Amino acid sequence: MTDLKTPLNILISGKTGQVAVELQKYLAGLGNLIVLGRDVLDLSQPEQIRAQVRAHKPDLIIIAAAHTAVDQAESEPELAFAINATAPGVFAEEAAALGIPLIHYSTDYVFDGSKPAPYTEDDATNPLGVYGKSKLAGELAIAASGARHLILRTSWVYSTHGKNFLLTMQRLLQERPELRVVADQIGAPTWAGTIARSTRALIERWQAGETGAWGTYHLTAQGETSWFGFTQAIAAHLSAQGKACATLEPIPASAYPTPAARPQNSRLDCSKLAREWQVTQPEWTAALSDCVAEQPR
Repeated sequence: MTDLKTPLNILISGKTGQVAVELQKYLAGLGNLIVLGRDVLDLSQPEQIRAQVRAHKPDLIIIAAAHTAVDQAESEPELAFAINATAPGVFAEEAAALGIPLIHYSTDYVFDGSKPAPYTEDDATNPLGVYGKSKLAGELAIAASGARHLILRTSWVYSTHGKNFLLTMQRLLQERPELRVVADQIGAPTWAGTIARSTRALIERWQAGETGAWGTYHLTAQGETSWFGFTQAIAAHLSAQGKACATLEPIPASAYPTPAARPQNSRLDCSKLAREWQVTQPEWTAALSDCVAEQPR
């Protein structure tokens, strides 16, 4: 528990990524945010990480930076592992040395997607590609460090900035007369704003001395859909704004091959987070409405 009289120093790794941008918005007022983008911190250089943490001596570390280009990771595994596996382990070692907690974001890609039901934290991991393998290695490095930590696995992250499915589909739906979208991969589209809000709630519970167990948790929006269903919802918002919209056709993932295989089932059971920390997320459709409402018309 931290003394509430002294402002919290929160070190955030990542500056311009989807979750990092939302964290800067939602954590404002919780303390001093030390935001380290790639302009000041090269995550592939462990000594730079150690130097930054030791210079700032934060009360909490949040790792919001990652190598998230899933297909690109297949052709640059060394870089993916440096950023997603080695770097989180180094942050965690430094957190352990300072005696401070660490929050890290992971992914549904640590699973192979073959389970017919939503994944729980106790399910066996079996990543299909380099990205998932590198993220799992990062989880294991953090767990081995001895630092108090929250590893928050999320899925299908989107926001109003950066490169993501929402912005890509909003553009393509208005550019093309027809659009074919994968309909046999299931998950929960999760707004980066939702992740940031839940992160703030977790920090507030820690500050209040009301922590649940530290460890690995699933954190996504509630509900489920396919990429096709997600696109239909995005299209509905465009149509409501009187904007032109493509005709949609559902296709199987086999008709849209990619360098990296995607899990067919990305659904994550988030009940453990609600039970241990009393933190829950809204339905994905409600969060999408909130996100779209933030965009300029």
